[in-house]
Amino acid sequence: MKQNIIYSVVVPLYNEELVIEESYKRLKKVMDTTLEGYEIIFINDGSSDKTREKAERICSEDENIKLVNFSRNFGHQPAITAGMRVSAGKAVIVIDADLQDPPEIMLKMIEKWKEGYDVVYGKRAKREGESFFKKFTAGAFYRVLKSMTSIDIPVDAGDFRLIDRKVCHALNSLPEKNRYVRGLVSWIGYKQTYVEFVRHERFAGDTKYPLKKMFKLAFDGITSFSYKPLIISGYLGAVSFFAGIVLIIINFIKCISHGMDVVNFQFVISIDFIMFGIVLSCMGIIGQYIGRIFDESKGRPNYIIENIISRRGDEKKNESVN
Repeated sequence: MKQNIIYSVVVPLYNEELVIEESYKRLKKVMDTTLEGYEIIFINDGSSDKTREKAERICSEDENIKLVNFSRNFGHQPAITAGMRVSAGKAVIVIDADLQDPPEIMLKMIEKWKEGYDVVYGKRAKREGESFFKKFTAGAFYRVLKSMTSIDIPVDAGDFRLIDRKVCHALNSLPEKNRYVRGLVSWIGYKQTYVEFVRHERFAGDTKYPLKKMFKLAFDGITSFSYKPLIISGYLGAVSFFAGIVLIIINFIKCISHGMDVVNFQFVISIDFIMFGIVLSCMGIIGQYIGRIFDESKGRPNYIIENIISRRGDEKKNESVN
């Protein structure tokens, strides 16, 4: 008889050969203590190292493991989305493989879920092993995003969270391409709470969110949930216009009082720098929104699954999904 799956643990993987085995051991140890049915879903996001090989070996030895292989690298947010869509549990827990988010905290999330909460997210009380720049930029981003949106997106919280099956269904029904999952969870609503934890240093390997990807995630979050950048660009245009008028008046008075030419090289250059800088900034902001409209209009899937591997009898091995 197949064991009823209560919990689905979604674990995105991208070049995690140094940590996947330790991650699996700790996840399994934690989930075994629940004495309830569970599955651990590894999403191999087009890894180029030995992550896939090690994940397949783990999958062949443990029927509680399901492996989803992408056809190439599609990114962290699509990997989370895919894991949610193939999950079968009554509660879905998303956690990264790097062990910065302690798997043991999942038990506290499960307790809150059993108390009646539909979403339980992990809130970072402290971040260990990260540079001052990383901590500062991350903290600033969360607070800027919160101030720009009408949605209550919690600060100091990543994708580490538990969501109820009905929340998962709601997320899966959303069609947008540039997904900011933690923001979408807040937008959906339902009864939400948090558990605090200390975020540890990576167990091994390098971060999969370098500065470039952090900026991409930040743009996805802001442009998905706020129109304020467009409003701000309009204000910048108005301010630059009036600043130009004021500078012209000041320069005119100065030139009249000193007997100088009203139009001089320094004046023209200063105006050009101000105006072109603001115009280009506004175009860049508007371009971010237009680019996302273009992505949505193409209608391409967020990801392509090469195959799904599992020892469970209800799964077909090497099933191709587009």
